[in-house]
Amino acid sequence: MNAIARYRTTVLDCPDPRALAEFYSKLLGWPIVSVEDDWVVVSDGGSPKRLAFQLAPDHQPPDWPSNERPQQLHLDVTVDDLDVAEKQVLEIGAVKHEYQPSEDDQFRVFLDPAGHPFCLCRD
Repeated sequence: MNAIARYRTTVLDCPDPRALAEFYSKLLGWPIVSVEDDWVVVSDGGSPKRLAFQLAPDHQPPDWPSNERPQQLHLDVTVDDLDVAEKQVLEIGAVKHEYQPSEDDQFRVFLDPAGHPFCLCRD
């Protein structure tokens, strides 16, 4: 299939781009590669493995699973050991979401420091 475009970056709005970039840098092991006042990027070396964090001073975090402010987007990351990874993400500033929809513990839902949901997943 011929593509119209090539995937480049996922961008998350947040009140503090540098702080959120530091969180995801620790989570993914990707360095911060670009810093501006309102835009910070972490990457493992280029597209498509790039996350950018954009200043949104009035950012309202999702209130998932409510439909009032739905998550709209979340990231799934694979880990080798859910228990170990859970401890590590809590240490760097994540919060475990009270709602855990996985019935067989194949993934766990957390919130990043800006309130965006993300999942730690078994491979």
